[in-house]
Amino acid sequence: MREFVVTTYDWVPEVPRGYVRDLRIRWALEEAELPYRVEATSFRDRGAEHFLHQPFGQAPWLTHGEISISESGAILLYIGEFSQHLMPTTPKERAKVIEWVFAALNSVEMASLPWSLFKFTNDEEMTAGRNLIEGFLSTRLKHMEQVFEDREWLTEAFSIADILMSDVLRLVDRFDGLAEYPLCHSFVERATARPAFAKALEDQLAHFAASD
Repeated sequence: MREFVVTTYDWVPEVPRGYVRDLRIRWALEEAELPYRVEATSFRDRGAEHFLHQPFGQAPWLTHGEISISESGAILLYIGEFSQHLMPTTPKERAKVIEWVFAALNSVEMASLPWSLFKFTNDEEMTAGRNLIEGFLSTRLKHMEQVFEDREWLTEAFSIADILMSDVLRLVDRFDGLAEYPLCHSFVERATARPAFAKALEDQLAHFAASD
């Protein structure tokens, strides 16, 4: 099979290490046991070629032959087409996985990311906007807590949807945001206990450390 190429930054500051989104791609490729290598693009100097692959100057993007695709959710959906371990083959189960991929990005991360940015910057001032974000995230987490009352994974088996959702929730957990949501916390622990996650995390940290 043709090799997959994951392009991520050559370096990032300490704070986001372990949470840069190439981790999601590395994790999926490890789970699927697909051949891949990692290439680097400059964090400080994002040139024209970077923007050809990623129109917002972000990372990662995936190259596979003549195909170049960015955005972590889109990349995971693409990888899923090469692995029955990450994307089921029946229309009904595929539909549920795709549904949860979009839920992770559009319903949960939409609330968790702005909340996390406040935490990253140590901004604890409870403005009206901040209170709105706190309530928004709380509502989403309450719904997810109910989801995990009767299941181990989001669908019948571990899939790309679980990679995305657990990574979204993992950032909240970093700041103890799941303390009142034990089922969400347990889900994150189950997902990140997988050997493929451990390998992806170790490799990402080593990649950025090599450029210090």
